[in-house]
Amino acid sequence: MPETQFVTIHGHRRAYALGGRKIGTAPVLLLLHGLGCDRHTWDPVWRRLARRYTLVAPDLLGHGESDKPRGDYSPGGYANGMRDLLTVLGIDKVTVVGHSFGGAVAMQFAYQFPERTERLALVDPGGMGHEVTFLIRALTLPGYDLVLRALTLPGVRHVNVTALRALSRLGGRELRDLDEVASILDAFKDPGKRYAVHKLVTGVIDWRGQNVTMRDRAYLTEAMPLFIVWGAGDRVLPASHADLAREIAPNAQVTVMEDAGHFPHRDHPDEFADLLDGFVRSTAPATYSRARWRRLLTNGGPDHLSPVEPASELA
Repeated sequence: MPETQFVTIHGHRRAYALGGRKIGTAPVLLLLHGLGCDRHTWDPVWRRLARRYTLVAPDLLGHGESDKPRGDYSPGGYANGMRDLLTVLGIDKVTVVGHSFGGAVAMQFAYQFPERTERLALVDPGGMGHEVTFLIRALTLPGYDLVLRALTLPGVRHVNVTALRALSRLGGRELRDLDEVASILDAFKDPGKRYAVHKLVTGVIDWRGQNVTMRDRAYLTEAMPLFIVWGAGDRVLPASHADLAREIAPNAQVTVMEDAGHFPHRDHPDEFADLLDGFVRSTAPATYSRARWRRLLTNGGPDHLSPVEPASELA
């Protein structure tokens, strides 16, 4: 991944990586990481994707090297931040790719800014069904900060992180994601990150599970190419959510990677890069039409407009 760059927007410093093809010469992929992670989650696929695309991978506020202010950590707030970052970088339209919570942000970005979204690609995304691992739901409970502080005390943190990484090296489907869990736990030593993640989680999850869903807006994907990939062995967000995706977005390309967990782009980077590249190359970028968007919203479901609308109705 190229050198980290920084830009200050609305008084908050944001870290990001920009690489691949020069802006304006290739399609742009906006790569959004998940809860507790950072832009480096895309390192295993960066070089492959950079051959054909312009790549933008930010650290979302509250994560990585970006600032961790008291502020808005909702999917909508993050979507606004991505719009502003792209505007500063001089990028008009993107294929937005989101993993886990980054998938929820990607969906929100496509919903809020369809005129800037060419395609939507989701990797084990949040927002499909209610189920989510108890470890994440626990972050909504009283006393979460005391527990995380205890787990991330200098000596204790080292033991916990080392143990998790050792377990991940043993192999096996149940243990494959523990190396990423170790990195997330290590990052929780930062109180700003603990605050941001708690704020983020309580906005989209309660004790019963996820309370934000794309189900009621899935029909809007009728106007935009959609790709979903899921790891069959995901223990954070179950792969059965991929079946829900097929039901609510029948035009989507859905792939379940059998020997992958919650991070299929890290478990099998070459296969994942091939799948994403194939999706982008096989689909035409969405062309925003205010008239079509209005009709979809009005009808509450897919319309049957012809691919070419009357010129007077195009935005």
